Amino acid sequence: MKEKSRGEKTAGIDPATSEVFPVSFSIFSLARSHQALAGALLRKLNLYTGQEIVLMRLWDQDGISQKAIQETLQVDHSTVAKSIKRMEAAGLVTTVKSEQDRRVTLVYLSDRGKALHQSTLEAWAELERRTVRGLTIEEQTAFIALARKLEPMVRAEIDSK
Repeated sequence: MKEKSRGEKTAGIDPATSEVFPVSFSIFSLARSHQALAGALLRKLNLYTGQEIVLMRLWDQDGISQKAIQETLQVDHSTVAKSIKRMEAAGLVTTVKSEQDRRVTLVYLSDRGKALHQSTLEAWAELERRTVRGLTIEEQTAFIALARKLEPMVRAEIDSK
């Protein structure tokens, strides 16, 4: 049997084309571009993408568990633990073990994390402006409605496995 070379297409399908899997490729492409733009804006604040979501969650409710942050980010436990360690090393948060349950780690904003509140919100406002520039209000509303319809369907597929 002939071995396929790296560049050879499988069954005539090039998954990197938007014509073959238009919805999935559009979501993938948009997410990557949006994350890159967010990263560029957040780097000015010495933040990595994802850290701003943790900070936003803590600005809403300080002293929450890593599990609550995990649920917000929709990632696995080890990813959250690494992210929190990195944020702690950067002086953005502090962690303590819960007095009620020593297995639970609570995450608190540091003074530096608190100080980034306004500038982070401004970065996200700029991200929003740049993302929707050129879209009408109706197009924005339609996009939001479709995204809100797709997300729980995809999430249900994940949860059913």
